[in-house]
Amino acid sequence: METKKKTLFWILLTGLLTGAAAVLLTANGNPANMGFCIACFLRDTAGAMKLHSAAVVQYVRPEIVGLIVGACVASLAAREFRAKAGSSPVLRFFLGAMVMIGALVFLGCPLRMVIRMGSGDLNAFVGFGGFVVGILAGVLFLKKGFTLGRAYETRGMDGAALPVAAVVLLALSLLIPAIFAFSTEGPGSKHASWLLAFAAALIVGVLAQRSRLCMVGGMRDAILFRDFHLLTGFAAIFLAVLLGNVVLGKFQGFSFQNQPIAHSAHLWNALGMAVVGWGCTLLGGCPLRQLILAGEGNGDSAITVLGLLAGAAISHNFGLAGKADSVAEDGSYVVGGISDAGKIAVVAILVLLLVISLVGCRKKQEAKA
Repeated sequence: METKKKTLFWILLTGLLTGAAAVLLTANGNPANMGFCIACFLRDTAGAMKLHSAAVVQYVRPEIVGLIVGACVASLAAREFRAKAGSSPVLRFFLGAMVMIGALVFLGCPLRMVIRMGSGDLNAFVGFGGFVVGILAGVLFLKKGFTLGRAYETRGMDGAALPVAAVVLLALSLLIPAIFAFSTEGPGSKHASWLLAFAAALIVGVLAQRSRLCMVGGMRDAILFRDFHLLTGFAAIFLAVLLGNVVLGKFQGFSFQNQPIAHSAHLWNALGMAVVGWGCTLLGGCPLRQLILAGEGNGDSAITVLGLLAGAAISHNFGLAGKADSVAEDGSYVVGGISDAGKIAVVAILVLLLVISLVGCRKKQEAKA
């Protein structure tokens, strides 16, 4: 009982401080309703590295580096840093890319979804519905024996590769910015100071490593084991964001329209997050959790993060990402959404996830035989 209380304390603390950090970073320059968004920040970082040429979303986000470094420091301090890999790395790479495409159709990862919900964006509630359906699909196949296989211990330098690369990337962006692309307008041009962003993410990374915060894991555990501990962390994020916005006078009530960097094409909000929920369930964690695991030395999660970066590049290079709602010159409201190519991609990915899930179960059944 004492262990459960201690675990719940860490999860609630992580959720509250993550939500508070999101509000703080938004108040100090980050895009509205985007104090923390793993998908958006990886997309911006991919743009800064010139993996895509969407000029409005290019910036090396210190938050990504802070989360990885914070998790690395916390795992080393707790003697939990373990270099391991080998659990279907190539498949994980492609699943990561698929998850990112789904997230950018919705315009946010599970963490930003909760932040948007706490900010009054009803479109995020629609996305949440699709997210839950996607997780249910993934859990169905977990029950049927789906597995990506086990990971094996590997060299320490393998586990340290991504944390070191992340630090080098941030250092280069600060010392030699000319070699990167940086947005002069749009979401990529809006950011808090690098030091504040890095420090806030460092703290969240430490806490997320200690608490194992993961919304996909929380939903999965609630469905499979009736364990709601992890979900309380995301309830805490929602409350912290809601209260923070109210205190700062930023909360304008719940609505579908006039939400920052969001669209009200409901079907595609739901299907985009269904892709995220299903893919992350197969991967064993949401994008935030993948960053934390990569910081702990997990090479498979590091490969997944690289897949997320690749998915961001694919989304913008091929016009798959969602387009936010806008107001026309005549004052009329224009619903955004996604292109025909984006719609085809989402449907194709859902079919691929079904195939991967079925084949993964068959392999396990064959192994048992």
